[in-house]
Amino acid sequence: MPGGRLTQQERQQIVLGLADGLAYAEIARGLDRPTSTVTREVMRNGGPAAYRADLAHRATERRARRRKPAAPRGTQPPAQADGRDAEAVREYEEVFTTLMMQQGLPKMMSRVLTCLFTTDAGSLTAAELVQRVQVSPASISKAITFLEAQGLIRRERDERRRERYLVDDDVWYQSMIAAARSNAELARTARQGVNILGPGTPAAARLENIARFLDFVAESITRAADQAREILATKPGTPGQDRG
Repeated sequence: MPGGRLTQQERQQIVLGLADGLAYAEIARGLDRPTSTVTREVMRNGGPAAYRADLAHRATERRARRRKPAAPRGTQPPAQADGRDAEAVREYEEVFTTLMMQQGLPKMMSRVLTCLFTTDAGSLTAAELVQRVQVSPASISKAITFLEAQGLIRRERDERRRERYLVDDDVWYQSMIAAARSNAELARTARQGVNILGPGTPAAARLENIARFLDFVAESITRAADQAREILATKPGTPGQDRG
């Protein structure tokens, strides 16, 4: 299996595979590369809809120039206390951040949320976030305000009276419920326009259909979230465990 960086020709093959609607695993088999390599390559360079071979190749070269010189042969970087591969963790965080951005979350908010999800404690102070994300305190404050408003994080004070920002299992449930409420509010607003624009008019009919659709979506999200909430309180099985 070939190692090292992807070549420009391989990146072009990825473009063709994406255009043909192939899964990452299929593209990877054609390149004789791990699926994770193709997944990281696409997600860190705009995602499947925006991936371009030439831009990806130039971006990789820029990243390589910014990296520190390689350690002399025979030396190894110091092992992390948790035993994790720092480079693999960094690449995973980049993929996760990109996926959330594709869901509509702004970049800085996605980076902060990824940090919280991937720390074992599930919580960080503002100072810790500044250090991890390498941005200004003002940027972190803005991201925190946005994420709190979306119901994606919450805050609490630790034993030293410092504010900590955290994600927990119930955050996903609360976020889904907030999305359902938002859809329900949109439905109510759309329905108000029916009388204003005149029942029976094309515009009113359009708004009524939107309202009916959003009502259905809001009810479905709420029902599904309530039914699935117990999953969040259940400890997952070990990797590879049979779910059947």
